[in-house]
Amino acid sequence: MNNQQNQSTVGPMIIIASLFFIFGFVTWLNSLLIPYLRIACELTEVQSYFVTFAFYIAYFVMAPVSTWVLNKFGFKNGMAVALGIMAFGAFLFIPAAYTRTYVLFLIGLFTIGGGLAILQTASNPYITIIGPVETAAKRISILGIFNKLAGGIATSVFGVLLNVKDVDKLEADIKTLSADQLEQALDKMALEVVNPYIGIVVILLILAFWISKTNLPEVKGDEEEDAEHHTLTESKRSIFDFPHVILGFVALFAYVGVEVLAGDTIIAYGKYLGIPFAVASNFTWITMLSMVLGYIIGIIAIPKYLKQETALKLCAILGIILTFGIVFTDGMTSLVLVGLLGFANSLVWPAIWPLALKGVGKFTSAASGILVMGIAGGAVIPLLYGQLAHVTNSHQAYWIALPCYLFILYYAVSGHKVRKH
Repeated sequence: MNNQQNQSTVGPMIIIASLFFIFGFVTWLNSLLIPYLRIACELTEVQSYFVTFAFYIAYFVMAPVSTWVLNKFGFKNGMAVALGIMAFGAFLFIPAAYTRTYVLFLIGLFTIGGGLAILQTASNPYITIIGPVETAAKRISILGIFNKLAGGIATSVFGVLLNVKDVDKLEADIKTLSADQLEQALDKMALEVVNPYIGIVVILLILAFWISKTNLPEVKGDEEEDAEHHTLTESKRSIFDFPHVILGFVALFAYVGVEVLAGDTIIAYGKYLGIPFAVASNFTWITMLSMVLGYIIGIIAIPKYLKQETALKLCAILGIILTFGIVFTDGMTSLVLVGLLGFANSLVWPAIWPLALKGVGKFTSAASGILVMGIAGGAVIPLLYGQLAHVTNSHQAYWIALPCYLFILYYAVSGHKVRKH
């Protein structure tokens, strides 16, 4: 039976791992797009952070739609539909680049985010359900390695494809160019994204076809229920009868906000410190590698040495300490500490999901839809950071992370235990 269970888990794990790679690849490109589009589309700092707002607000808007799509098409075909939606969003980057229209870039990002909302709604509960709930954080950590390595690869590859060295030269020459010369230079810069996004469209469509043809088993969400547990969930009328799920939504909102803050602002923060774009574009690797290190520790330690809730507590406390370190240090020390937030963030997502889905049974799809809406924190927190940076500076604006980590600590200590009796 154990061998059979392992085999039935490994196959879906490989398929979902490929999806997590795609999550990371398209998501962490935002860290490069923020400073890139700021120059190409002549934006202010606050306007440039609408890249993350458009991308992540789609999770909030599309989460109810995600639940409908999964109920309509099932988990497997729903994933294929989501990949098709993402391919269309990536395609919109082509006319956006030719017209250098920032709004069209944002619509493309919103569409990609909407497709990802469906994928996240399907894949996270799926990976939680297909094995013992006590080891769910370990499975999600394994997938997280694919996610973050994909993000590091994406920023490095696109840094080459977008000729970031030329971006530094253009930014230095902007004041000396005539209006016509500037228009031509910015048009050329914007067109650099066309070929890479054509490649993304093709890959997403191939993946959609592959997923639709795989033998990925369907799950309904009540596989773990015994007779007693089924009786308990039968008395529940809606997902709002599970307060720990709603608090989990807030915890994920805070977490995604600080994760995006650590990954998507580090390049812009490097530029604020006077570091050339060609060098700063590599700083996302600090965040990625520190997250991967955290995932590896989670894979080894959970649940043998650490409970999921204990790992969540430790991550929240480390996030609080690092936040103080960022704002009370200067220069490269402060920048490296921003990258090390990745280590503090690493086990938060893997721990919150199983804690928030515990005991929801037949309401799993609805609970997942609520939790995925929390990804909208990636829309709000970086935008608030951008506004704070405008009012103060890019350094002191990192205070925005402190309340986020405090709430995550609350959820780890007692929030996940709240039940409606």
